[in-house]
Amino acid sequence: MRWLSNLLKACALLLLLLALVAFLLPGERSLHRSLDIRATPQQLWPLLVEPRRWSAWSPWHQKDPAMQQHFSGPQAGLGAQWNWESSIQGRGRMHIDEAEAAQRLVYTLHFEDVDQQARGAITLQPLDDGLTRVDWSFSMRLGHNPVMRWFGLGLDTLVGRDYEIGLKRLAEQVGSKP
Repeated sequence: MRWLSNLLKACALLLLLLALVAFLLPGERSLHRSLDIRATPQQLWPLLVEPRRWSAWSPWHQKDPAMQQHFSGPQAGLGAQWNWESSIQGRGRMHIDEAEAAQRLVYTLHFEDVDQQARGAITLQPLDDGLTRVDWSFSMRLGHNPVMRWFGLGLDTLVGRDYEIGLKRLAEQVGSKP
């Protein structure tokens, strides 16, 4: 029975150590992906500024086609909002905070299951030869929750791949090959 007591003490010590180390980890994480797409900013803009059109290119809708969505506010632009509920993607909402026509979209995400908020932005930069550089970024404050701080270490790997898929699907929506 002594070995069980020692094992429990070791586990408790390990958990305490992990919690303490978590506070040394960054309190904010961000990621960024970009893709040059053969389309004008004006061609891409409606797919970005209208939340109802995100399902055509968003990687999360592809992961769960049964995702329930509810839209509110204006159909597009500043104030447009959608809520989602998914057995795979969880529950949350997105609200468009800024919309500079065919240039920049800024939005807030709230992940209800973990009570976390994040900011996202998509910028469109026209390039030569009919290309547009689409930059998609995401940042999240992780707070004092040790589990979220550890989660933050893998954020780029976990969510970054989704952003890459989303950008490629966005390109396909306008008939461009990434």
